[in-house]
Amino acid sequence: MAKPFHFKEFSIQQDRCAMKIGTDGVLLGAWTSLEGKPNSILDIGAGTGVIALMMAQRSSAELIDAIEIDENAYEQCVENFEESIWNDRLFCYHASLEEFVEEIDETYDVIISNPPFHEENYQTPDTQRNKARFTDSLPTEELLKSSAKLLANNGILAIIIPHQHEEKFLKEAKKHNLFPQQITHIKGNETSPIKRSLLQLGKKKQESKSSTLVLEKERNIYTEEYQALVRDFYLNL
Repeated sequence: MAKPFHFKEFSIQQDRCAMKIGTDGVLLGAWTSLEGKPNSILDIGAGTGVIALMMAQRSSAELIDAIEIDENAYEQCVENFEESIWNDRLFCYHASLEEFVEEIDETYDVIISNPPFHEENYQTPDTQRNKARFTDSLPTEELLKSSAKLLANNGILAIIIPHQHEEKFLKEAKKHNLFPQQITHIKGNETSPIKRSLLQLGKKKQESKSSTLVLEKERNIYTEEYQALVRDFYLNL
């Protein structure tokens, strides 16, 4: 049974979720720009609810919605929201993205997603884990098409994907008039290859800024840049 994960200002129960707390989600939640002082935020594929909770800690947004299709994960996300000090601003919908788009009329200032990205034909016997990990359950085209519809004109879409998918993802995004504004490449250490791409997209074409973030100087010794990014969350930093 997975133990609760304790952050500085909230805790996450994760025993009923296929995908446990990981570096990707925390990186995305800490990295996403809130410079526009968003009033409404949407987390697509919420899982435990960790990213939405990070958004609540970092912002004064009055409306923070989340969508989760898996029933167990949805129930756990609701539980984690209710146990937090920001429970009056957090709401989780048990729905697919397609269903959600049909029901919702308003737009969001920030849309954030740590989507499933395993595209291999092989899937595990664990259907809940498959849903959380494999692209079939949230195709890239559906994510981008829906995000374009739900995003405010000046809003941003923030996402984390494997680096090898970046070029294909940005090409698909362009078809939906979503353009890169900020790209940060994530490396485990200075000599390792780029593992992840953090992408911020918007509806307006502009010069895209690019940077690289290295996580570790050596095993379990974190870089100053990474520590500065996640210090408000992790207990041991």
